[in-house]
Amino acid sequence: MRVFQLDSYVLLLSGKDCLKFLDGLSTNKVDGTCTTVFTKSNAKIIDMVEVIMVGENVALVGHEPYKEDLLDHLNSRILQQDVSMRDISEFNNVYIAFDEYPEEDNITVVKTFRGWIIVAPTSRIIESTLTLDAFNEYRIQNEIPHQGYEIIPSRHPFNCRLEDLVHESKGCYIGQEILTRMRSRGNMGKSLIRVEGNPEDATTVGHTHSLVIRRL
Repeated sequence: MRVFQLDSYVLLLSGKDCLKFLDGLSTNKVDGTCTTVFTKSNAKIIDMVEVIMVGENVALVGHEPYKEDLLDHLNSRILQQDVSMRDISEFNNVYIAFDEYPEEDNITVVKTFRGWIIVAPTSRIIESTLTLDAFNEYRIQNEIPHQGYEIIPSRHPFNCRLEDLVHESKGCYIGQEILTRMRSRGNMGKSLIRVEGNPEDATTVGHTHSLVIRRL
């Protein structure tokens, strides 16, 4: 079983307006468990998150170094909506598996385009069988973007090959106008590709290949 522990936060949202709130601020159609991207008004990335239904509540799982920016972004826009949010990161660990991971009591497993995301209480230890190098090698071979490497605040989702997370027909959200214009004009800028060797513009470097973001 190929498992790697991620540097992630977990936010828990409650209230009847949670899904509507998240849908109005992110690129994908949020009506249940899914992966979506929060963007700024210039369409640059704040974070890519897993939206996970937990009973009547909603968990957001994202990249720990991007947490404060996302919290500021969300908290300033709750206004009068029935949404409350708390950080439960210290009580949970987050892993990614590249093989189907069995469901167990007290852990949450969701399938995403990257693999299986596992959220487990800190009392439930899951062995991380992959080193960072092995995790990155798998990503390179399968051209999977990751926060801190390809998915960074200076890029928009199309740069990182996240176009499937940008819904083509949903209504207004922050950054939507720019992303829609880029897509409609067929000009989505640079994109993630795998190349041989270790070029200067590599975002992730492997033993024989690297990931880069270049204009095609």
